[in-house]
Amino acid sequence: MKVRLKVKRHDPEAHGGQASRYSDYTIDVPEHITILDALLEVRDYHDGSLAFRYSCRSAICGSCGMRVDGRGRLTCKTKVTDLVKTEGQEILVEPMGNMPVIKDLVTDMEMYWSKMDQVTPWLQPADPGPERENLVSHEAMLDLAQTMGCIHCGVCVSDCPVLEIDKSFIAPAALAKAHRFVDDPRDAKTKERLEELSAVKGGIWDCTRCNMCVEVCPKDVRPMDRIMQLRELAVKAGVASGTGARHGEAFVDSVQRLGRLDEMRLLPASVGLWNAPRLLSEMPGALRMLRAGKLPWNHALPWRKPIAGIKHVRRLFDRARREKKEASS
Repeated sequence: MKVRLKVKRHDPEAHGGQASRYSDYTIDVPEHITILDALLEVRDYHDGSLAFRYSCRSAICGSCGMRVDGRGRLTCKTKVTDLVKTEGQEILVEPMGNMPVIKDLVTDMEMYWSKMDQVTPWLQPADPGPERENLVSHEAMLDLAQTMGCIHCGVCVSDCPVLEIDKSFIAPAALAKAHRFVDDPRDAKTKERLEELSAVKGGIWDCTRCNMCVEVCPKDVRPMDRIMQLRELAVKAGVASGTGARHGEAFVDSVQRLGRLDEMRLLPASVGLWNAPRLLSEMPGALRMLRAGKLPWNHALPWRKPIAGIKHVRRLFDRARREKKEASS
């Protein structure tokens, strides 16, 4: 079958403003090949200057992560027929996003690994450690098995929209790795880890739950789910030092008190009335919301009444508290 590849090229040594451009290739290949096979065909027989990474060709090493047709993928795992519906249909191949490009489809992974280092990705057992092997039950490690399936391909980091806006975000791969050690029964620094991940800028509360990292992960690690588990563990551990934890508490208080969200009080309660610089920095956005009718001024009135059915809302809260108490006793 004929396959058309449109490949983004980048040559940092190019002159005349042509550092980035696109090259088009039409190749005749068997139907069963992968995107990586197609790129190898191009490099070996059409354009030897094309640069890209690969190694195992078995979806194990994670080297061949790229953006294909606008989303991150492992090219050795993505078949051409998964994307091409008609012969001759164009396939767009680009380097991963959120990382600097070294050449063509090769990206600089230094940012990825620096964020991994940020979460202390190793066990910190109690001191002194066990005299012999530290055995844990099979059941205790079941939930971690999925997280440990990460092959560090960087695809989730490539497609993370939060990282596109906020470079301080620790990113899904590193936060999933943090969950692997926070939830490990052999680790003695669980509370300390959760406090750091909650308080640090770009930590667990900055994820917007867009689900993109779950969609693109080739190993079903589901990084966003791991981040949500970290949030839950932080709340259970009484870690409330971060803006996200206070945001959750303010949200619950608003619904219980009024039966609806009190937008005007949500931000001050989340960031803290003492945090004047942060509150002032949010004023332009608040004014835009006010003009758009998304922040009704009367929400801030102290005599604002609850909804008509508030008793039913509060009954749900009372039931949740009883069930939680019964479960813990």
